[in-house]
Amino acid sequence: MKKILVLLTMITLILAGCSQKNEVKDKEKVQEKEQEEVTLKVASLIPPMTEILDLVKPKLAEEGIKLEMVVLSDNVQPNSALAAGEVDANFFQHVPYMEQFNRNNDTELVPVVPIYFANYGVYSKKYNSMDELPEGAVIAIANDVSNIDRSLALLAQHDAITLQEKTGPYYTKTDVVENPKNFKFEEVDLLMLARMYDDADAVIMTPAYAAPLGLTPKSDALLTEGAENDFAITLVARKDNAESEAIQKLAEAMTSPEVREFLEKNYDETAIPAF
Repeated sequence: MKKILVLLTMITLILAGCSQKNEVKDKEKVQEKEQEEVTLKVASLIPPMTEILDLVKPKLAEEGIKLEMVVLSDNVQPNSALAAGEVDANFFQHVPYMEQFNRNNDTELVPVVPIYFANYGVYSKKYNSMDELPEGAVIAIANDVSNIDRSLALLAQHDAITLQEKTGPYYTKTDVVENPKNFKFEEVDLLMLARMYDDADAVIMTPAYAAPLGLTPKSDALLTEGAENDFAITLVARKDNAESEAIQKLAEAMTSPEVREFLEKNYDETAIPAF
């Protein structure tokens, strides 16, 4: 009987030891997985930007990257947060806007990859064509220098105004040399453009701000920009992390056939793939 008890005790100890070893191995595997998983914080603003980030989350998870989207409320916070290291990248802006932020804030944000062209357009609640706009018509435009440049260039592209040769990084209102209808340009915050639709004679804005008003470039814009420009909405990072494996995998996911198909299916006339 004593021998049996000793044997049972030894078996119990052996089994307990194996169980403990297995538990240790399991914990080590969990810890390894946690160590391998990278959290990538990306600041953004509105659809389709946020929808694209949601779309690529599962693919990145397979690569060991947890994508955490940080949705902010204005067009300054995403760059400030990126420069301060609060997020790892952002997705909301074109490169001229990023370059303006760098100059004004002595930062080193860099473009990673262009994703889509937001088809800029001129919209009017009161008039059906540019020819109908009256003498001295008020046109609302975004008040940051890169989008003032973009708005003026769009009008010049369609001969509504004439600009002198660009001497600096951006066109300004002083570069307007011919303005046959004496248009008045009212500068407002980018996020306020849609509200100006009721008040101004015309508004120049991207599809993201026109869409809530039920407007699209193809159906409603008096003029549109198209894809021949430098204003693609771009994934942006910092100089110190732009080449990191996680950022590059994010860039790869955001330029996948799935993202192209999503844009072509859901935003065929408002977000033209840039890749």
